[in-house]
Amino acid sequence: MQSPFTFLRGSAIVMTADLATTPYTGIPVQACGDCHLLNFGGFATPERNLVFDINDFDETLIAPWEWDLKRLATSIYVAGQALQLPDLACVVATRACARAYRLALAQYSQMRTLDVWYARLDADWLIEHAPDTDTRKHWIDMAKRAFQQNMSRKAQKITEKINGKWQFIEDYPLLFHPPNRSDYFSEVATLFEDYRDSLQWDRQFLLDRYQLVDVALKVVGVGSVGTHCGVALLLDANGDPLLLQYKQAQPSVLESHLEPSTHEHAGQRIVTGQRLIQAASDIFLGWTSNTDGQDFYFRQLKDWKTSVKLKGMSACSLEDYSEICGSALARTHSRTGDAAMISGYLGKTDTFDQLITDFAIAYAHQVELDFQRLIEAVKSGRITAKER
Repeated sequence: MQSPFTFLRGSAIVMTADLATTPYTGIPVQACGDCHLLNFGGFATPERNLVFDINDFDETLIAPWEWDLKRLATSIYVAGQALQLPDLACVVATRACARAYRLALAQYSQMRTLDVWYARLDADWLIEHAPDTDTRKHWIDMAKRAFQQNMSRKAQKITEKINGKWQFIEDYPLLFHPPNRSDYFSEVATLFEDYRDSLQWDRQFLLDRYQLVDVALKVVGVGSVGTHCGVALLLDANGDPLLLQYKQAQPSVLESHLEPSTHEHAGQRIVTGQRLIQAASDIFLGWTSNTDGQDFYFRQLKDWKTSVKLKGMSACSLEDYSEICGSALARTHSRTGDAAMISGYLGKTDTFDQLITDFAIAYAHQVELDFQRLIEAVKSGRITAKER
């Protein structure tokens, strides 16, 4: 309820229902499913390099490539409005995204399959090729935040030692232990053992170097509020921490309109989709289910993870960021779809760029209308909302 932009971020199910009524080419990719500009960011590869890529996969599914691009383009236009940039600047940034996607697809369509698979956007390259000082500063700041978001630093912030035992610090309602703390720990410990079995053998070996010492419930992103999410603290023999996050996995919002996932387990759908889409994925990605039949997936809580800060972003910086997001999306679609066929459809002129921009402008208006309807429904009492 904060703004049309936050409404858009939290309402992938609404936009998916709308997109399902529109024509599309029928060329499938492993889609993100919730492809807005804040679901991109920096994270560490297993080789400890900082790369930029899509970083949210709760809704991933085989789907039309257009749906990802239309949602991304719309989010850029609405974000520009939230930044109170002139309409022309919003248009320019949105069109830059579509153009970057088209041009990158053309490049990837000419590359060998393995070269596409190994392609990635390194943070150092983004900083080096920033178009101006302001944009370079944004990328440098993002990189600095990533390097600060390491496991040890995060553990220092959210854990404490009481009576000789390390545990999470209570920060209700964002991070807390449930009333039945002992029973809950036993439940998650069982969940953890099953999750371990989903990892490949070498990562099982690595995980066995750690011991589970505490678990707690944690509120996460906008789209996951209301689901069962938590964090686990593990320590090795030297007392060095490993923080894992476990999130309840539900069917993708896309599955109501497309073929269901070939993976019956929602956590496996998410993990498999992430591994297909990302240039490099978390080594601790895995999945399991609890005794209540809820599906979960596990990942590291913090591992150089960061995202760009929209607040105060200039029109030039938004345009550059939009180009990078468009290029990153093209890379992911080229990994799992027919890049040559998509590129042939896009063509070599800017007609496609303008059509995507026109769609984004029109749908941004729809987002505003939907947002106002939500506000009216809350004021009338038809929907109950609580401030967090």
